[in-house]
Amino acid sequence: MAYQTLLFDIDDTLLNFQAAEKQALEGLFKELKLPLTSATYDFYHAKNLALWQQFELGKISKPKLLVKRFAALFDRLGIHDIDGQKMEERYRFYLGQGHEPMPQAPEVLSDLSTDYDLYVVTNGVAKTQKKRLAAAHFDHYFKNVFISELVGAQKPSRAFFQRVTADISDYQPAQTIVIGDSLTSDIKGAASFGLDSVWYNPMHQSNQTGIKPTYEIDQLEKLEQIVE
Repeated sequence: MAYQTLLFDIDDTLLNFQAAEKQALEGLFKELKLPLTSATYDFYHAKNLALWQQFELGKISKPKLLVKRFAALFDRLGIHDIDGQKMEERYRFYLGQGHEPMPQAPEVLSDLSTDYDLYVVTNGVAKTQKKRLAAAHFDHYFKNVFISELVGAQKPSRAFFQRVTADISDYQPAQTIVIGDSLTSDIKGAASFGLDSVWYNPMHQSNQTGIKPTYEIDQLEKLEQIVE
């Protein structure tokens, strides 16, 4: 099977979101003159992940998600007079500075962009994602960047992929593949829309979901063999 249209997730696929998240939280806590312990970071990370999974299922809006995670975090710390919206804004300022590439991402994007049509498909916040892609010098590799809040639907919904593919000229389902690290977002979304997928799994996590990717890789450079 030869592919032509490649739909890439950003976070923990092309850019190291784990590093950016920790850096942003460290910046926020330093600004507030509060200690950031490993337990506090772990709580935030788990809470944030759970809320994004609720978003994927359509159970919470993105604006509510972004504020609720900080309300929950500071409530756990016994700080009840924190403005959750302001904390989100300050955190996002620091997050926008996080653009560390995932291993092999620059080389793979450079190689693939010469022969394939590359697009971004992400649920992240539009302003932040565009800023991070530009800072990493990745933005010029993509023909378009599809972000859920601008598309009007989120991964893994069929509506998201319907709207994305409607904006891709010469779209051919059999020649289109989704690449991402999230089984519940990227891979599930691809499967529900009848598209092939590549699960990027560098940490060799066990798949307990029942969601089946077409391919699984632990290094991005292996993607080049698949699309050929």
